[in-house]
Amino acid sequence: MQNYAAKSAISLVIALVAMAQAQAKEDIEFVQEHLPEVAMDNRYATLPLWNTSVTEMMPGVNAQASFGDTSAGSLSISGPMFSLAREWSLSPRWQLRVFGFFDSFQLRSGLERRDLQTLFAPQTPLLRPVAAEFSGLDGKATDLGIGAAVGWDSTKGFLGEHRWVGGVLWQRMSLEDYRFQYRITAGPAAGVNGTIDFDGDYAHVVPFAGLELPRHYGRWSTNTHALLALPLPRRGVLGHITGPGFDIYGDTSQAGNGKHFGDPSLTLGYTVTYDPAHLSVDLGTLLTQGLLEPYVHRGIERNLLLSFSVEW
Repeated sequence: MQNYAAKSAISLVIALVAMAQAQAKEDIEFVQEHLPEVAMDNRYATLPLWNTSVTEMMPGVNAQASFGDTSAGSLSISGPMFSLAREWSLSPRWQLRVFGFFDSFQLRSGLERRDLQTLFAPQTPLLRPVAAEFSGLDGKATDLGIGAAVGWDSTKGFLGEHRWVGGVLWQRMSLEDYRFQYRITAGPAAGVNGTIDFDGDYAHVVPFAGLELPRHYGRWSTNTHALLALPLPRRGVLGHITGPGFDIYGDTSQAGNGKHFGDPSLTLGYTVTYDPAHLSVDLGTLLTQGLLEPYVHRGIERNLLLSFSVEW
């Protein structure tokens, strides 16, 4: 009976530990990186590449407005996203499109309880990781870029009507006032206060390639599309931490802890267009970005993306 009770107690402890590990939050350095990376993925998902209205040799213009809202615990990045594109027909099967985008996000948080980690600065006086409270985030992020793409139309093969798209863009994600007040809540440094911030500019050249499958139903059209984007180069995560007697800047790459910022991205969409008005809504990205990003970027709990466009 005692052996059974002991085994039951051990099993209960193991189960509780497993549950605690399963529910453990990612540390602050880990999750803060993923918020702007999801915003970048949302931008790739809404690049103005699809639903061209160009016919013959006439130029076409596409204007797009989107809204993204991503959260992890009480941390969030949210705001409007705008893009403008113009396309020219080079031949019956080839097109050239140039575009630009500007996305403006707010960075916010409530009281957040996570481990403090600083892989960008391994030599801080604090033992890490260590439990801490974070508060006071009131920053902004700006994602802007320009790019060009070529498209090639075909109606042959098992895909039916389809178009291949390929191109490159330049992009800069700027993080400003991405700053927290922290207070350590465990261990020998319990009660210690300071600040930690992750301000920085991350510039990338992004080659991309995609495929779209337009279909037409009277006054309505649909367009299933997929895009693969590869931000280059991948960069180290920048950080800055202060505390009693220290003020340290760092970079995970220079510290030997890897280049983590700028992930490859595969996005999927399904656009529905009311042809008389040339007005489109991307229902696919609303679904796929919401479902996939929490798996692609661990720690992200919710990702909402709404996107509308009009062509003339």
